[in-house]
Amino acid sequence: MDTFIRFLYEFMSVFFNGLFTIGRGIVLGFAQMFDFSEYLYIIQFYKNDFQMAEWVLVIIAIIVLVIMLGLILLLLWLLIRKYLRFRKTLVEQESMLNEIGELNNKVATLVKEKEEILAMKVSQLGLKPGEAEILSEEETKPAEAKEGEDPALDEDDSKYRFSKLHAIDLQYRDYKVQNYNNTFTLEELVEEFRNFAASKLKLYYTTKMIRLFISALSATKLVILQGISGTGKTSLAYAWGKFIKRDAIIASVQPSWRDRTELFGYFNEFTKKFNETDVLKGMYIAGYTDDVYVTVLDEMNIARVEYYFAEMLSILEMPSRDEWVIELVPSSWDTDPKKLKNGKLQIPGNMWYIGTINNDDSTFAVTDKVYDRAMPIDINDKGQPFTPTDTEAMNINSSYLEGLFADAKQKHPLSEDMEQKISEMDDYVIKHFRIAFGNRIVKQMRDFVATYIECGGTEVDGVDYYIARKILRKFEQLNLAYIRDEIDGFIDFLNKEFGKENFNECKEYLLRLKKLV
Repeated sequence: MDTFIRFLYEFMSVFFNGLFTIGRGIVLGFAQMFDFSEYLYIIQFYKNDFQMAEWVLVIIAIIVLVIMLGLILLLLWLLIRKYLRFRKTLVEQESMLNEIGELNNKVATLVKEKEEILAMKVSQLGLKPGEAEILSEEETKPAEAKEGEDPALDEDDSKYRFSKLHAIDLQYRDYKVQNYNNTFTLEELVEEFRNFAASKLKLYYTTKMIRLFISALSATKLVILQGISGTGKTSLAYAWGKFIKRDAIIASVQPSWRDRTELFGYFNEFTKKFNETDVLKGMYIAGYTDDVYVTVLDEMNIARVEYYFAEMLSILEMPSRDEWVIELVPSSWDTDPKKLKNGKLQIPGNMWYIGTINNDDSTFAVTDKVYDRAMPIDINDKGQPFTPTDTEAMNINSSYLEGLFADAKQKHPLSEDMEQKISEMDDYVIKHFRIAFGNRIVKQMRDFVATYIECGGTEVDGVDYYIARKILRKFEQLNLAYIRDEIDGFIDFLNKEFGKENFNECKEYLLRLKKLV
């Protein structure tokens, strides 16, 4: 055994001595490269034999040597830094993986606790577990849903990735579209809504404001209520929801909103469930009915509108409502909701979207892409209290309301004289301000003005308001100092074409722009 130990020592020492020699050689090599005393000794030894020209070459050799040593040090520093960064990345990745693992464990624990609590509540009610979420969705139950036990609700919804939409399918499976036999005119609707808001909610609006609001609904599916804070923008949308007996769906926009998932939800790969939002639920319910629905995007410009609402802007612009389709998931499951076809949902035509905007420094500017597709209404003054007629809320068929809008467009096309004046104004604005009317804006103006007339307004006032909010708004993007002298000329043009007593909205807007210079 002693002999083997001596053999193993001598045998392995050959390897380790070689390894030691390599390490020692590297250390000695670096020590010799940076032994400046040796370089100095050699220079001292030869200095008396150098000629003038040779001293120049000596200096060049010294400079080259210094550069080479500097490059070696730089290379060593870069290698060490790269290693430290690599090591730091590995540590961070390992820490992140551990954190993800801990979060997954916590989620699993919370899900288990939720199921246990739900099972306890359900057992106390004498129900089966599959009924729990359905019974928690009372707001999706239509007025005519049957009372008492329903065998169809005894299903286990754990297999449904759209559990809330599935619950709506169950609640509305026997629902029949209601015909409310509406008979009101648009002018009567304006007064009914105004009196309802005042008598029931103590919210006071002028007749003109309600007239503008109803006209905006006829021109586009996206209405923007803008102005200073506290003037009743959100209250107007809220009151409209109360008036039509379908409470407005309030989506409070957050600064973190970056894409459409904030509105519609997203599929959670971990739970294999789709996270359904209130907006998505409201849209799905609207698809079952012929009622009027409204979704409020409260403080919509606290995030960039074109980020989270861009797809909806494009969809709502499609000429055929058959094309109003949004893809929620890329594939379909057998258990998907009834109205979800191949992962796609039909956007209901009986839902309007109302955005509120505060004009201050804490918000983003709304781009032309959004404004061109929407109808903005300014609310900068509080309504004055008045004594209203006590008015009850009413159910309104969306088909009836849109029928009134269509009839108004047939009855009140723009007069030839107004068409001619608008064309001349277009030429004037192009020539002096380099801004033109788009086809979309002209079409929307015709729809808006026709309904405005049917609501009790005049053609010239409707055109005035529309141009002030949709065309002149673009002047803010110009150099106001450059167009200052052109503003007076434009006001003179409006006085000549439309009369000094008309187009006050446009004139007041232009004068405000002039004061900003």
